[in-house]
Amino acid sequence: MTNEGLGGWPARRAMLTPERTAIIYQDRSTTYDDFFTRTTRVASRLRASGVAKGDRVAYLGPNHPAFVETMFATHMLGAIFVPLNFRLATPELQYMIADAGIEIMVRDPSTADVTGPDIISLDDYEAWLASGSDEPIDVAVAQDEIALILYTSGTTGRPKGAMLSHANMIWNTYNALVSFDVAGDEVGLVSAPLFHVAALGQLLLPTFIKGGCSVITPTWDVDMAYDLIERHRITWMFGVTTMFAAMVQSPRWQNADLSSVRCLMSGGAPIPVSLILTYQERGLVFQQGYGLTETSPGATMLEARQSVRKAGSAGVPVFFTSVRVEAPVGEPGEVLIKGPNVTPGYWNNPAATEAAFEDGWFRSGDLATVDKEGYLYIVDRVKDMFISGGENVYPAEVEGVIFGHPSVAEVAVIGVPDPKWGEVGKAFVVCRPGCGLTLPELQEFLLSKLAKYKIPAHLEVVSGLPRTGSGKVQKAKLRDGSK
Repeated sequence: MTNEGLGGWPARRAMLTPERTAIIYQDRSTTYDDFFTRTTRVASRLRASGVAKGDRVAYLGPNHPAFVETMFATHMLGAIFVPLNFRLATPELQYMIADAGIEIMVRDPSTADVTGPDIISLDDYEAWLASGSDEPIDVAVAQDEIALILYTSGTTGRPKGAMLSHANMIWNTYNALVSFDVAGDEVGLVSAPLFHVAALGQLLLPTFIKGGCSVITPTWDVDMAYDLIERHRITWMFGVTTMFAAMVQSPRWQNADLSSVRCLMSGGAPIPVSLILTYQERGLVFQQGYGLTETSPGATMLEARQSVRKAGSAGVPVFFTSVRVEAPVGEPGEVLIKGPNVTPGYWNNPAATEAAFEDGWFRSGDLATVDKEGYLYIVDRVKDMFISGGENVYPAEVEGVIFGHPSVAEVAVIGVPDPKWGEVGKAFVVCRPGCGLTLPELQEFLLSKLAKYKIPAHLEVVSGLPRTGSGKVQKAKLRDGSK
């Protein structure tokens, strides 16, 4: 086989374990043998449509087996896969389509209308696939060729297309296998969006390479998650704060059968320690990690054996990656990353590529502290820090403490102008059902837990927080609304 990239995986996995279940979606199971056949047929249809090496193929829609099949089929041809955020509006998507030069797309008709590429509707996908050939395809693909263009969340300004090579994704998979001790009988719950690199790189690909089973859901739903965990004996899952908080706040939390779950992974933003401890009290292993789209995404991981002693830490650098913080021990500094999982740069954007690197190290834009044992604690984004009365305030720290209030379901803190202190904190809080919260109540709760200059001077109770497709709070929108 001359395809050294991800496109060779379906054939290799089908040779090793043809009878094992690769994917479960709703009531349909697909074995690795069937998955290889289906993916080959998709690749043949793409090739018949003119897709060749280096061309860009997109998927626009919620999680679905077609996402996985289209991705691997694209890689069989040596083409570049571009997963798009289905929650975006038409103008945002049109920018990405034009920027990437997308030529063909598989699209769920429930998503925004777009123009430009040839479009295969998900409604017609099965018939389209069935007419393809299952004659094996072997295109020579080197590992340093680009596999994916993943557009960054775009919390500020235009999103950038991070290029990830086959090598980037393969080395990230190796790092994940080491960090999570992935077994061949894993059953992963893939309910976070696959267009986000964490669900793809930290869950689906490690499960696939080991011959495990991925249970894919189109959306996140807490009751569905509980049902699937019990029905399919889920062993691991990836999630963000909102997902894990929803599970704890559900009335099913106390009595749910979670005995099959070996590992819970989190990332995307710091997880409040109080939430981690809630899971650990149930005897569950909760591993927090840190990474970015540009690092495929894993940069650090907290090993299971340290998950209690170092709760709240993002761990240490993953096995094949180097991470350093530009500050003394215990002081916040920017996180820099180097390794075979780090992006070669941004699509059609040499200026952004040059600005992102310093002497071969990728500048993350994130602040962290490192303790004497080398464990990282993510503090915040550089751009989210604000200065109040000459003191640095890191909103993520404040948010973590506020989250411990019994009335709080979600929280985000920003800095807003103040005539006396320069800036002060403003908290946006989503309350739990049946609960409320006033500013004096919040300040009283925080008084013994935070320095006075860190305590928000303003509070706004809201029905929801604006989020990116990867679950990160869009603080730029909160700032715009506070002007």
